[in-house]
Amino acid sequence: MKLIIVAGPPSSGKTAVVRQIVRGLLNTHVIAYLKIDVVRAFEDEELRAEFAIPTRKVYSGDLCPDHAGVTVMRDAIVWAEDEGAGLLIVESAGLCLRCSPYTTQAFGIVVLSAVSGTNTPLKMAAMLGLADTAVVTRIDLVSQAEKEVFRERIREVNPALDIVETNAVQGTGMRYLLRAIEECPAIDDPDAIVLRGVPPLGVCTICIGKTGIGWQHHFGVVRKLEGADYLYRGE
Repeated sequence: MKLIIVAGPPSSGKTAVVRQIVRGLLNTHVIAYLKIDVVRAFEDEELRAEFAIPTRKVYSGDLCPDHAGVTVMRDAIVWAEDEGAGLLIVESAGLCLRCSPYTTQAFGIVVLSAVSGTNTPLKMAAMLGLADTAVVTRIDLVSQAEKEVFRERIREVNPALDIVETNAVQGTGMRYLLRAIEECPAIDDPDAIVLRGVPPLGVCTICIGKTGIGWQHHFGVVRKLEGADYLYRGE
C-alpha cells in the first residue's frame, strides 16, 4: 500500500486536490482516506458519498493536530490495509507551521493557494521544506508574473521540490501529480516509519494548560521580546 500525506494551510485547496487524486486513480486503486482536523470536518463524508471509498476522521481536540495525526498513523495504516486499500490518503489540518506531518515511506504533498500572497511559501517552513511535491492551486486567479514569483519563493525554501500548478476544481495539470503518485514506492516496513522532520525543542507549557502571559510564568524553552536567543527555565 502507498501512503500519501497531504498538508497545507487552511483553505488552500487540500480537499479539492485530494478529490482530483481520487477521481484520477479510483479505476486503478482501492483508496482509503483519513482526515485529521481539530473541531469539525466533513470532507470524509463528502468523499465517501461521492466516490464510495472507505473514509475516517480524527479530531485532535486539545492536541496539536500534527501530534494527533502522528499518533494515529499506525492504526490508520492497519485500518486501510483491512479495507483492502492500495492507497491511503491522509489529509492534515494544516494548522502548524513549525511541525511537518510527513513521514518516511510516504509521498508528501503540500498544497498552497496562489492567491494567498507571493511571500506565503517563505512562511511554510517544514510543511514546504520536507514535502516531495508542491501543488499550487487557484492559478487562474493570478497573473503570470505572480505565478512566477510564487514559484521562485517555493524554490527558495526547497530548490528540489517538484511544482504542480492547477485549478484544482477543474483538475488542470493534475496528470503530473497522478504520475508521481503512481511512481512513488509503497510502504516497505510500517514499523520503521518515522517523522521526516525534527520535532519542536520541548513541550510547551501553554499546551499543558498554563494560561499566564509573560515568559516569567512559563518553563522550558521560552523567549523574551528583546533579543533573538531562547532561554531555558526550569530543571
